Amino acid sequence: MSLQVEKLEKNMAKLTIEASAEELEKAIESAYQKQKNKISIPGFRKGKVPRQIIEKMYGKEVFYEDAANALIPDAYEKALDECEEDIVSSPQIAVTQIEAGKPFIFTATVALKPEVKLGKYKGVKVDKVDIEVTEDEINEVIEKERDNNARNIAVEDRPVKDGDMTVIDFEGFVDGVAFDGGKGENYPLTIGSGTFIPGFEEQLIGAEIGKEVEVNVTFPEDYHADNLKGKAAVFKCTVKEIKEKELPEIDDEFAGEVSEFDTLAEYKEDVKKNLQEKKEKEAKDAKEEAVIEAIIETAEMDIPEAMIETQQRQMVDEFAQRISMQGLAMEQYFQFTGTNYNQMVEQMKPQAEKRVKSRLVLEAVVDAEKIEVTDEEYDKEIETMAEVYQMEADKVKEMLGEKEAKNIRKDLAIRKAAEFVVENAKEK
Repeated sequence: MSLQVEKLEKNMAKLTIEASAEELEKAIESAYQKQKNKISIPGFRKGKVPRQIIEKMYGKEVFYEDAANALIPDAYEKALDECEEDIVSSPQIAVTQIEAGKPFIFTATVALKPEVKLGKYKGVKVDKVDIEVTEDEINEVIEKERDNNARNIAVEDRPVKDGDMTVIDFEGFVDGVAFDGGKGENYPLTIGSGTFIPGFEEQLIGAEIGKEVEVNVTFPEDYHADNLKGKAAVFKCTVKEIKEKELPEIDDEFAGEVSEFDTLAEYKEDVKKNLQEKKEKEAKDAKEEAVIEAIIETAEMDIPEAMIETQQRQMVDEFAQRISMQGLAMEQYFQFTGTNYNQMVEQMKPQAEKRVKSRLVLEAVVDAEKIEVTDEEYDKEIETMAEVYQMEADKVKEMLGEKEAKNIRKDLAIRKAAEFVVENAKEK
């Protein structure tokens, strides 16, 4: 394998990678061996057709595509190991020569890590974030807990009022004709939840159990069903059940039921403590984000578009992994949201650009301040990973290749750089 690097404009490069004619021949033969059982030619048993006969009938190029697909990944990886440039994007591959008996040549167009010229990164001024916990915030948490512990009481002696949980049957009509999807039975609906189209739930207030009422609404112009956009409709509804929330009293008994504390005063103090910890973390994160944004503003860097595009796709892949752990496939997600892969990639662009810029300036701070990661810090990170994966730390180390270990150290150095710029920042 041989490699040539040609620098292009805007921190791009073209790698010309060459594999030997012998390597290409092996790949072609391997492609033939994999495909021969699928090829039928009169006069030969399936799987017994000689390669030369297949190539004569379909052309010598018949196995080229599979051979190229087999050769490129390994050849590209070897080129990456040999290349001294810092490549920061996925490659755009183009085959320039593939012919039996000749070397296999392809190009990989990639983005190179741009040079970053730091502006001010020490003593950056940022707004101070208020972390005082107010009585209203404490009461809001307690009210939510109170609502979570409310009992739903069946009501039979009064009509529907705002906030009630109801069960209804309904059927919708446009111009006197029932429409698809407009009918439901035993449908749970909380009045005031905004679940149905505007105006629907309000008209159920005052309805009595078992008595049919008519609800007149107009579908919004942006309604998802084209045949209903802007149309006036009548829904015939029957309320079958009414339930209301019975909220518990906020006292010592309530505190004992929802917490480990015996008194309301102790419970409130714990709520305040948790809110304080949450605010402090949020303030720390907000300060770090503000400091890095300020550093980005004074830094100079020419980021290749391919680097951002690679980050966008990586973020979509990360999202797919997260939802797959919850049992949801991306195809299902796209159906639910009415989006597709390309739209999601485009939506990620602002966040991807921000992430790329943040990492680049922090890497520049690592270099400027000569930040290093000690073996103790690395070992501590491995121990943390081991706990997450429920493995022995030594086993985790064994599984990590040289490249992965280097990346972990690099990430730790960037984390230290972030801590450094925050510690050296000043609050206004």
